[in-house]
Amino acid sequence: QHIDTTRMTVHNKARGGRSSRTFRYEELWDAVKSELEPGDFVLMQFGHNDGGNVDKAKYRGSLKGMSDETQEVQRDSSGIETVHTYGWYMKQYIKETQDAGATPIVLSMIPRNEWPDGKVERPTDSYVKWAKEAVDEAGGFYLNLNEAVAQKYEAMGKDSVKALFPDDHTHTNHDGAKLNALTVAELIEGLRQSDLRDYIFIKEE
Repeated sequence: QHIDTTRMTVHNKARGGRSSRTFRYEELWDAVKSELEPGDFVLMQFGHNDGGNVDKAKYRGSLKGMSDETQEVQRDSSGIETVHTYGWYMKQYIKETQDAGATPIVLSMIPRNEWPDGKVERPTDSYVKWAKEAVDEAGGFYLNLNEAVAQKYEAMGKDSVKALFPDDHTHTNHDGAKLNALTVAELIEGLRQSDLRDYIFIKEE
């Protein structure tokens, strides 16, 4: 809705339920990387599933933080996996995007419908912070989608926001998804240092 598709092609390679760890482990990133060309832009967003179990079924949790710490994990009968930190994975995605001549754009994760102390919860001491630190260390652009959407939710009010989350506190309905997409477009339009902003439409439904 918000991209000029007469001049730019959008490839949606996102996959639900994946973390920074499993998107790589399942070779989903390899499929993206094989198609990258100089001049491309790659929007990447991980976090919600990175907080899962590191060494239990689903095997999608990454280690916390930005360090080079690793943990060896036995994945049932499929062998041993070396698990890294969220920050390590994000910096690898950024570096490999740059190596292909493309521009990495890291988005912090959207907020959940959680309102401690009457304000939308912001994980500013974990994944929001680490996403920004990955960009600070490795390059690219950072969009604080978490803060931008949280501000919109607070302006809407708790009851209105609840209607966007019919099933749980993490997954929005279509209206919530449209609000998030519009917010991403607004943030990209604010990227004064990137040509991607020239391909953006801001139109509210």
